[in-house]
Amino acid sequence: MLTPADGVTPADDADAPFFSVAVCTWNRAAFLRRTLESHVAQHVPAGLRWELIVVDNHSTDDTARVLDAYTDRLPLRRVFETRLGLSHARNAAVAAARGAYVVWTDDDVFVGRDWLAGYAEAVRRHPDAALFGGPIRPRFEPDPPSWLVRALPDVGHALALLDLGPAPVPLGGEQIPFGANYVVRADEQRRHPYSPRLGRVGTGMGGGEETAVVRAILDAGATGWWVPNAPVEHLICADRQTLAYLRSFYLGAGASAGLDVPPGVASLFGRPRWAWRRAITCELRYRFARAMGTAPELWMRDFKFASAAWGLLRGPAAPAPSSPAMARGAERRRGADVGIDRAGRA
Repeated sequence: MLTPADGVTPADDADAPFFSVAVCTWNRAAFLRRTLESHVAQHVPAGLRWELIVVDNHSTDDTARVLDAYTDRLPLRRVFETRLGLSHARNAAVAAARGAYVVWTDDDVFVGRDWLAGYAEAVRRHPDAALFGGPIRPRFEPDPPSWLVRALPDVGHALALLDLGPAPVPLGGEQIPFGANYVVRADEQRRHPYSPRLGRVGTGMGGGEETAVVRAILDAGATGWWVPNAPVEHLICADRQTLAYLRSFYLGAGASAGLDVPPGVASLFGRPRWAWRRAITCELRYRFARAMGTAPELWMRDFKFASAAWGLLRGPAAPAPSSPAMARGAERRRGADVGIDRAGRA
């Protein structure tokens, strides 16, 4: 039985983990309703305490009414954050969290029936770990075009999809979780707030705020684990099943990767010469290959590299991060698969 007034499920086991599940939302009431339904359908193990914090990031749609409908169905706690931006919303959720672990997911994500059970098992198995992450699989609505199906292994990053395999493995290096499905121990989370200089604001294409925090925590010596039995599905609607969307994503990736281009790099009009060369060369190769009917899995790499180079040439999407750790996280999050290293080099 839920206790809506307290916003926390009761527990029979005093040693059970206490999870603060956090969802940040902005003007996506229809998606949010479906996301909350997936939380209602969860099988939560006996003894597991949890609360569901939904941060309304100054929505102007029906978000408030959607939340009203779930007050008696979920251990729901509502937070209203007036400063627009995902990082502000994430920090508001952290400030409100009462659990020992903050469990992050999104407002267009469907959690698996045993999602929290999978994380509870991982926490018990690895009590010293500060980070956990699980699979993010696609739920296409409508069915995707054939070119996207063929290119999906190469563009899953742009759709926030992640699969590190069927076995638990330590997190680190390029094996880190994405924002739609990860857990941070609350003590470490409070020591590493999300930078408002990173992350999506409104309809913008910013990002990287969560991975910057994850990398900072790992760099500080914490450990983390991949949890393959805690999956979610990410809703991929028609507007994200287009080359225009992928172009926007990789433009942003290039802009973020070029935040700290070091001095001394040969430049033309204030931008690296190699970026001009790559943008033009890869763009021409992509357009020619596509016009000739070449398979998408063959021209997608040039499309990505060209888009990222154009993004770097346009300049950073946001002011430079406030610390080297934040800069490294943003660059590696957005530039890892577009051929740009963390110093903004080819």
